[in-house]
Amino acid sequence: MKTLYVSDLDGTLIRSDERTSEYTNSTINRLVEEGVMFSYATARSFHTSHKVTAGLNARIPLITYNGCMVVDNVDGSFLIKNFFGPEIRDVMQDLFAHDVYPIAYGFVDGIERFSFIPQKSSQAVLDFNETRKGDKRCRMVDSEEELMKGELFYLTCIDQAEKLAPLYEKYKAQFHCVYQIDLYSGEPWLEMLPKAASKANAIRQLKDTLGYEKLVVFGDGKNDVDMFELADEAYAVSNAVPELKAKATAVIGGNNEDGVAKWLAENAVRWE
Repeated sequence: MKTLYVSDLDGTLIRSDERTSEYTNSTINRLVEEGVMFSYATARSFHTSHKVTAGLNARIPLITYNGCMVVDNVDGSFLIKNFFGPEIRDVMQDLFAHDVYPIAYGFVDGIERFSFIPQKSSQAVLDFNETRKGDKRCRMVDSEEELMKGELFYLTCIDQAEKLAPLYEKYKAQFHCVYQIDLYSGEPWLEMLPKAASKANAIRQLKDTLGYEKLVVFGDGKNDVDMFELADEAYAVSNAVPELKAKATAVIGGNNEDGVAKWLAENAVRWE
């Protein structure tokens, strides 16, 4: 059967130094040239995922922003987009009322941006944005109204758990929400996406569009559960959370051991 292989990125395909190894890059590049259909699914944007996978040059579609967007790996063009509806303004007003000021991702005047209010953002948001210094998408604004401007598709809230946990409970049925401790900073994160946007939905769309019959996935975190439930086979890396390992077909080598690339090298089915 024609098989689509999809891996999570952080904690799965990339190592703890936030890079794909030379082995992983060369292995996947070679396999794709030989006919293996591979993609990765990440909460990152195309811009930041491209930096941490430098050397992975295969022409593959990438699932970014946890499924909000599907992007061409070569030219960065958007193949699939999912946006919030007008209701997101009321939700953001509610966040502001609870003293939570998110990073708002969207298209402003047709240009991809991430916006935040420096004067009102939590220190954790400021620290995160410091790591994005020089990113041309960065848009610092002065008002709540400016923060809500544009076609929005992703909100990232980084703040105290006692603020974020109740908001997760309030909105998890209305939107696709991910609440977890960040792998790198150790800070509580609440991410809010359109209901239709998820890794699983984007993978399903991609699989159907490409005409593939079987799905094999790899992951490490709670936000990979939906794609594990969709897949025919699902492999958790050894550093994965227990909840994901419980849903896995098997556990493979960890992210710092190139577990995904080694599994693919031994098991991936080529297709002409």
